[in-house]
Amino acid sequence: MEVKKLSISWRFLIVLILVLQILSALDFDPYRVLGVSRTASQADIKKAYKKLAREWHPDKNKDPGAEDKFIQISKAYEILSNEEKRSNYDHYGDAGENQGYQKQQQREYRFRHFHENFYFDESFFHFPFNSERRDSVDEKYLLHFSHYVNEVVPDSFRKPYLLKVTSDWCFSCIHIEPVWKEVVQELEALGVGIGVVHAGYERRLARHLGAHSTPSILGVLNGKVSFFHNAVVRENLRQFVESLLPGNLVEKVTNKNYVQFLSGWQQDNKPHVLLFDQMPVAPLPYKLTAFAHKDYLSFGYVHVGLRGAEEVTRQYNVNAYAPTVLIFKEHISKPADVIQARGMKKQVIDDFITQNKYLLAARLTSQKLFHELCPVKRSHRQRKYCVVLLTPEATKLSKPFEAFLSFALANTQDTVRFVHVHSHRQQEFASTLLPDTDAFQGKSAVSILERRTTGGRVVYRTLEAPWTGSDRDKFTLLGYLDQLRRDPALLSSEAVLPDLTDELAPTLLLRWLSSASDYLSGCWDSAFHDNWREMMPLLSLVFSALFILFGTVIVQAFSESSDERESNPPDKEEVHEKAGKAEPSFPKENSSKIPKKGFVEVTELTDVTYTSNLVRLRPGHMNVVLILSDPTKTSLLQKFALEVYTFTGRIIKRR
Repeated sequence: MEVKKLSISWRFLIVLILVLQILSALDFDPYRVLGVSRTASQADIKKAYKKLAREWHPDKNKDPGAEDKFIQISKAYEILSNEEKRSNYDHYGDAGENQGYQKQQQREYRFRHFHENFYFDESFFHFPFNSERRDSVDEKYLLHFSHYVNEVVPDSFRKPYLLKVTSDWCFSCIHIEPVWKEVVQELEALGVGIGVVHAGYERRLARHLGAHSTPSILGVLNGKVSFFHNAVVRENLRQFVESLLPGNLVEKVTNKNYVQFLSGWQQDNKPHVLLFDQMPVAPLPYKLTAFAHKDYLSFGYVHVGLRGAEEVTRQYNVNAYAPTVLIFKEHISKPADVIQARGMKKQVIDDFITQNKYLLAARLTSQKLFHELCPVKRSHRQRKYCVVLLTPEATKLSKPFEAFLSFALANTQDTVRFVHVHSHRQQEFASTLLPDTDAFQGKSAVSILERRTTGGRVVYRTLEAPWTGSDRDKFTLLGYLDQLRRDPALLSSEAVLPDLTDELAPTLLLRWLSSASDYLSGCWDSAFHDNWREMMPLLSLVFSALFILFGTVIVQAFSESSDERESNPPDKEEVHEKAGKAEPSFPKENSSKIPKKGFVEVTELTDVTYTSNLVRLRPGHMNVVLILSDPTKTSLLQKFALEVYTFTGRIIKRR
């Protein structure tokens, strides 16, 4: 009877538990599960979800009910994070699904399903990235693989990029977020490119960059990726960006070298820029400007407070209390343009540099520069004429060139550009424009041309007489330019100009050495710095193999030396002496000691030693038994010892 009552009680208890589970499933409230109000914002819902998910994730919480609790939390967040499902639940008490939560939990939302869709790393886990979970601060900087390859990499040849690799549920990413925001706001205003890569959504790009953990901060310059390995603080990040830039961007200028620096336009064919400031080193905005315009201008820096810079400061009448930027072209005695202000904005400096990126009469040293200085005619209203001075190459400025410069300086027409060509370096180009007469041999000439196509077709007119720089030559050139404004048909000759050779291009050897250096540097950084975690198994395998190899060699060397010492037989006299000494005394008991060098152990075979020496002989060992009589014992034993001395076994004799 008691057993029957107990059985009924257990049945009642099981039914009660099932009823309570059904009621709890029907009474599922996502707001209650997440602990938020019905008016909670998406930010509050997301914050509550992250907190509960961290607490109840089965990998972190070993409570038996952690898995079910975690599934409830995930289900609640799935409903409330979707505005449509949240609206359905608020109006109808259901998220638009046909079955209760408990049944779906058993069928579809087992933890195995969640585990397969999560991406785990050292900072807990994160969900697949989507637009609803993106951080609004980083959203405008998000990069995709195609965007990085097609835009960021080409643009990195003009400015450095600072990238952050992040992911959901990366708590270290949250920790560095305030510093990142501050640095982004500062560096972006200076012209540094900013990018954010979400490792969960853009895994291909993260692998391409070599970022295998989050958060990772890296820089991109000239298409090369460099990783940041210091503490994430504002000053370290600024220094990291500055370290990406080449060290020879800005030359330090003092009283001793300012004339040489400004006279360098004859070699590099660029205007030269000087910044005067009281800082010990060139500021970062100036270096960024120098990198962006390195192909067109050369940059120098003068520390006003430094002893040894007084002469150059006084020479150009520079105010020592405000940053000053001077641009010099062909004439180094007077700057071509100047700007001075406290706290100059980068945009102001960029505009100032862009307006002065060419010399007054730049030398055509490459086809690219020819395209920029003498663009192709696009329409009748966009005519651009080039006045070209064809001059023999000279080490010093000649009178014809000085006269050409003064004429270019006095020009006020926007449609005319003045350039010059060294006819000895660009012989094909110069011979196409020069008439076939001996009058121009070794002398300068001036041609006016207009480009019609990118293929090299031009219309031109060359002055009839060589250019000497006289007032008559200037008057003739001025007349042609005035007439050209009214009658474009003045350019009556046509020709197809050959492409200019690149005079400033490095030689093949220098290009090869530079490429090899970059490649080796990249391999070194990739192998031992950036991807050191991935290299650890390989390095461990290499060092293990080397350890085994050297250990084997050392053991073999010691073994061979020991064998050599044992295999060297002693002299016969020594053998006789040792044999003689060993003759009188024969041990009566077996010894387990290894015989010493030069010693032959002779054991008398008796009833006691018979079993240990012959019956219990170890495998691989052999005993030699010599049967002797008393009369022959003395003479035969010495001879026998000499014969078997080289063996390491045991010699046994019997009377």
